[in-house]
Amino acid sequence: MKIYRYPQQETWTELVKRPTLEQNEISELIAEIFKKVEDNGDRALIEFNKKFDKAETENISVTDAEIEKAENQISDELKIAIQEAKENISKFHTSQVPEIQKVETTKGVVCWRENRAVEKVGIYIPGGTAPLFSTVLMLAVPANLAGCKEIILCTPPDKDGNINPAILYAAKLCGVSKIFKTGGAQAVAAMALGTESIPKVYKIFGPGNQFVVAAKEYAQRYGVAIDMPAGPSEVLVIADEQAIPEFCAADLLSQAEHGSDSQVVFLTTDLKVFDETISAVGKQIRDLPRNEFANQSLENSSFIVMNSLEEAVEFSNLYAPEHLILAINDFEKYIPMIQNAGSVFLGNYSCESAGDYASGTNHTLPTNAYARNYSGVSLDSFVKKITFQHLSKEGLQNLGKTIEIMAEAEGLFAHKNAVSIRLK
Repeated sequence: MKIYRYPQQETWTELVKRPTLEQNEISELIAEIFKKVEDNGDRALIEFNKKFDKAETENISVTDAEIEKAENQISDELKIAIQEAKENISKFHTSQVPEIQKVETTKGVVCWRENRAVEKVGIYIPGGTAPLFSTVLMLAVPANLAGCKEIILCTPPDKDGNINPAILYAAKLCGVSKIFKTGGAQAVAAMALGTESIPKVYKIFGPGNQFVVAAKEYAQRYGVAIDMPAGPSEVLVIADEQAIPEFCAADLLSQAEHGSDSQVVFLTTDLKVFDETISAVGKQIRDLPRNEFANQSLENSSFIVMNSLEEAVEFSNLYAPEHLILAINDFEKYIPMIQNAGSVFLGNYSCESAGDYASGTNHTLPTNAYARNYSGVSLDSFVKKITFQHLSKEGLQNLGKTIEIMAEAEGLFAHKNAVSIRLK
């Protein structure tokens, strides 16, 4: 881990950098993968399963029998937990459904806006070392609430060619239309291009490693939208003297264990909390099954002593974390100062894991400083907003002259005539 005490502000730009791979190398690989999927369809995906996931798959489609079998492979306790999480996520996202508001901008001129679902969406669920069935809930629940007609799910198979049963159970529970055994950049390519089995979708959702993020960005060349660049996980914790070091350490490690390219940042104004948190990280990491990933992540992570909480929040805004934890006493005071963050956790008991699983907020969030200009996934992510207007005869009479003057000033006389011919 990298330790800094009271760094000068001119050094902050260097401190907020994330670990990244060589972009040219990634771009060439992504272009090659898209070309193979475009040329060979399902056959390319089967070959990629063998190459990248060491999985033998004769067919990439998940059958109904496999889904039914999965339901019997997970415990009742896990089923109940998934159902409770789904209920909370549904409650939070249902609250985002807007009421239609009609506005009379001029007498006789009424304007309003309505939501329409993105009809075909693709959701990517990371598998590999950590099969994220929770992400199925985070994406399929709002997709269903929005009214998406087709929800396609892609996730990598294990070496035996199977999908994690919890992913299949959550997918069925949340109304996913079709499930396919393919992961990584090739899954994104399949949803963007379409294959013999996988339908081409209109928008692709889901987190992943740097290759998945690059593939999503590349997919936009084919007229497919994406939710956001959601890459390797990250958390920034701000702590004061009343923070509990063991809690802070646990939160930092909960993100570090995601993978070697994850990053955690710890900021505090208190030297005692600083030292005790570093010590707690060292103790807790020994007992983690995924401590190899966590240790690699910590090599790229920073522990920093700041002069004040105001300075810490300013640093956080520059970093723009995916997850921000305020382990401070008077957190309400600092909420208005937060400009850039994917999701914020307030106080000692608001662990980041709550948002990852079951509090109700969405855990598909912008990473790599994209919180400066992107929001996390919400119900809005799955809809388009269409505006409507109705002008009565009186309405056009009231507004017509304004339109004529503006159209003529722009030299667009056909625009002007569309009004004038009606007024006559």
